[in-house]
Amino acid sequence: MRRKFLFGMLLVLLIAFMAGCTQVNEPITPESKGVWNEYVVYPLSMLIVYVAELFGNSYGLSIIIVTILVRLLILPLMIKQTKSSKSMQALQPELQRLREKYGSKDAKTQQKLQQETMELFQKHGVNPLAGCLPLVVQMPILIGFFHAITRTKEIATQNFLWFDLGEADPYFILPLAAGATTFIQQKMMMAGTENQNPQMAMMLWLMPIMIIIFAINFPAALSLYWVVGNIFMIAQTYFIKSPELKTAAHEVGGVKK
Repeated sequence: MRRKFLFGMLLVLLIAFMAGCTQVNEPITPESKGVWNEYVVYPLSMLIVYVAELFGNSYGLSIIIVTILVRLLILPLMIKQTKSSKSMQALQPELQRLREKYGSKDAKTQQKLQQETMELFQKHGVNPLAGCLPLVVQMPILIGFFHAITRTKEIATQNFLWFDLGEADPYFILPLAAGATTFIQQKMMMAGTENQNPQMAMMLWLMPIMIIIFAINFPAALSLYWVVGNIFMIAQTYFIKSPELKTAAHEVGGVKK
């Protein structure tokens, strides 16, 4: 049941994303049609333009401010997702014992495993799907913000600091910063668990490399958005997972409590 639910949610997200991607090169205007454009992309685009006008037509500053506003908007969802992830992580030893107890692959044994697994979740008040629902809600917002940046024509004609917002960073500073902050943010999220899951450890290095490659070719406005969003996530993760991060740091340094 859980796998079917996750597959369905991922399919819905993929369809929504692909539908939006077909218009990624089309400027967003009041005449843009469709629910995605009218209720997600265009309002976010207008918010970027409005904030820029408040700060002397500085679209770079506007992207920073609106990125923080969007992150604050979805902060409750992120906190809920993190807490759910921590609850599931705490149950992993007991879940592993159940898998070892019911190692047989026959249908009757697997049914018993599922039954006791659900009883374990109920006993500790953990919903295995709770961590997925916030992700389903926040993804359209983040994708919509991505579209708003790429499709707002005013952004492409402006510059900020040392770069043009509509062109790639000529000195590769933003792409490298995007990769570095992605690595730090993921490292903090995985604190104390990367050694338990080789796939997570691989993603710890693979994702920053992919982000750098994409950012080198994308407009600097998107790299700026990514860096600011990552810095916000680093601060958020620090305050939510501070005790775990300190414990992981002690273990890395060879000091175990």
